[in-house]
Amino acid sequence: MEWLTEPFEVGFVARALWGGLLVAVICALAGTWVVLRGMAFMSDAMAHGVLPGVAIASLFGGSLLLGAALSAVAMALGVTALSRSRRLSQDTGIGLLFVGMLAAGVIIVSHSQSFAVDLTGFLFGDVLAVRLGDLAVLAGALAVALLLTVACHRSFVALAFDRWKAATLGMRPVLAQGLMTALLTLAIVASFHVVGTLLVFGLLIAPPAAMALWADRIPAIMIGAALIGAAATAGGLLLSWHFGTAAGATIAAFAVACFFVSAAAAAVRDRFPFPATPVKGH
Repeated sequence: MEWLTEPFEVGFVARALWGGLLVAVICALAGTWVVLRGMAFMSDAMAHGVLPGVAIASLFGGSLLLGAALSAVAMALGVTALSRSRRLSQDTGIGLLFVGMLAAGVIIVSHSQSFAVDLTGFLFGDVLAVRLGDLAVLAGALAVALLLTVACHRSFVALAFDRWKAATLGMRPVLAQGLMTALLTLAIVASFHVVGTLLVFGLLIAPPAAMALWADRIPAIMIGAALIGAAATAGGLLLSWHFGTAAGATIAAFAVACFFVSAAAAAVRDRFPFPATPVKGH
């Protein structure tokens, strides 16, 4: 038991745990829609797309969160604009912006005297450096994410499964798509300074994808994804403490490992289904 509890008795590890748990829930709420709508490539591009804004804010001593938010909004607007072209697919537009924003971010960071350190921090984060102020920001982001998720649930469900039917029912799919993108942006911006712009993608995709193999209802997928993300946070921090590995990367790797375990178990379930329990009296 001491092996399990010792790391979390240290102040900065305990704050990292709370920060990771908040990020896990935020990413579960947004990531469920990412998985159901097949927006994985877009979410990956947006996770990298915040890098220029963060780099500029860092160079000029501004707010990293504000820089990330402005960069993510620019990325989302760019994707929307390019997707309207009849000659370019949405994936092409996302790919172009993905490479362009990432390259711009690296170029901006290269002007820093501590180029390697800054770039590593932006991409991989520093979960062990979470402060009380960061926890307050994450708690506020979670409250907004919950509000969006509850208020827009019906519109998001209709958009996820039948965009045209959503339009005929007056669900305003364009507005719903914008709000869904806002939820994704919120999750990325709130989480990048904890697990980094590169590794936030793991928590957005892996836990919801792992749970989607076992649950049919969207609330169940969200709750299960939050629990898997929480387990990945605690397990990743524990392994990082005892084996001296990078904390953020270990958390993301743990989350991805959870998906593969879930996928393997689901494959066994589908290959060898349990016989139905006979109903008494028949």
